[in-house]
Amino acid sequence: MRIIVGITGASGAIFGVRLLEALRRADVETHLLISKWGARTLTHETAYSVEQVQAMASVCYNANDQGAAISSGSFATDGMIVAPCSVRTLAAIAHGLGENLVHRAADVVLKERRKLVLMVRESPLHEIHLENMLRLARMGAVMMPPMPAFYNHPQSLDDMVNHLVMRALDQFGITLDLMKRWDGEMAV
Repeated sequence: MRIIVGITGASGAIFGVRLLEALRRADVETHLLISKWGARTLTHETAYSVEQVQAMASVCYNANDQGAAISSGSFATDGMIVAPCSVRTLAAIAHGLGENLVHRAADVVLKERRKLVLMVRESPLHEIHLENMLRLARMGAVMMPPMPAFYNHPQSLDDMVNHLVMRALDQFGITLDLMKRWDGEMAV
């Protein structure tokens, strides 16, 4: 498998980092893009440097490189996950604005009818955010705001992050049991 991972400037850079770790564990080829604001948020929110995160990927691209392999539909991938996805990125993708390679790669994934998963990070959401999400959902993108589950009794923030990453990977048929899954049994 070959998956593009985009990290943009919304809070929640750890989702992109954990995705890269999990995809490496699953032996998936990853193509990483970190936007300018994604890099800033990453260094602000985590103990990882941009270089450390780039080292987790199979291939890295400069977000301004519109000539990169992933900017063409002839470069076959299984899809793309943007985690976290800022509402600015959401809007650019929804309206076909290819300002940077994150936007262009997502546009290519959509036009080629490949899987696009957007972990949109914003709260509260206003009408424009919701309209952009609906527009993309109608095009086949999966809107997956990182909302924690509590049925698995998370004990830490890492547990919550792992659960959300596990669910995002499920969208690609990558089954990693990073956290307990719902089994229909209620805790007593």
